[in-house]
Amino acid sequence: MDKIRAIIVDPALTQRLTIREVTSPALASNQALVQVKAFSLNRGEVMRAFRQTEVTQLGWDLAGIVDRPASDGSGPQAGARVVGLLRSGAWAEQVAVPTSALAVLPAEVSFQQAATMPVAGLTALLALDKAGPLLGRKVLVTGASGGVGDFAVQLARQSGAYVVGLVNQARYTDSVLKIGAHHVVASEDAAAAAQFGPYDVITDALGGKALSIVFTQLAQNGICVTYSSGLTGTDVAFSSRSVPAGARLYFLLVFQELLREPASVGLGRLARLVAEGKLHPTVEVEASWEEIAGIAQRLIDRDYSGKAVLMID
Repeated sequence: MDKIRAIIVDPALTQRLTIREVTSPALASNQALVQVKAFSLNRGEVMRAFRQTEVTQLGWDLAGIVDRPASDGSGPQAGARVVGLLRSGAWAEQVAVPTSALAVLPAEVSFQQAATMPVAGLTALLALDKAGPLLGRKVLVTGASGGVGDFAVQLARQSGAYVVGLVNQARYTDSVLKIGAHHVVASEDAAAAAQFGPYDVITDALGGKALSIVFTQLAQNGICVTYSSGLTGTDVAFSSRSVPAGARLYFLLVFQELLREPASVGLGRLARLVAEGKLHPTVEVEASWEEIAGIAQRLIDRDYSGKAVLMID
């Protein structure tokens, strides 16, 4: 059987992530074979890699070229430049991707830009969609310097919202202002964001105690959408006296949301915005995929903002 190279999670290794040969993917009738050119890292999948107890393949985001189209005739044709999303296994030279999770890239969108979009971009897009029209509304984005936060700030500003970003370090202030925030609050205490509230919409990356605090900063009938990975180790608790009337809390899990609408739809929307110059994904780190172990550790250590994109040579 043919072999390809892929990133393997091996718990026996100190750094856990390495490149090895694996069997080429088999294709279902609704899957296209994609030659991967770039992928990005997300905190959730990297945390999973560090907790994994068995040898396995991981990876969500990918961008590349269709090598073999789906046999059922759906989706992009051979040679198409695409962005896609998998539940697991995207960190490889070739991957089998359902055509419902692929979108064709306009010529203006690079593989590096596209690789940032699947999980981070879709999470931000879906979170803001839960709030409805944003024109003239006040939006708080917690974790505004992260991958999802970067998209959320830009998308909210593009939609006509008044945007406040919350970051935990002052060194990220200028970069979040640059992508469109009207104000940035640099504090490890989420209560500091109250100075610009109350908020009609909050997108939350923090969870735990911070979520308990920012939820009380909602305006009447406001909505807080949290996509926190829940790794804070702190329960979320609210006092009924501090919760605004009509306030809503929505827990968003991107893969569950995509059961309602194919990933291809949102990825197409994001790609068009990038092509039109209305959305500028922040690629903070770009490197060869051979450097994944060190860059994954830097992500865990919160050593950079925005996204890290790894290129397959």
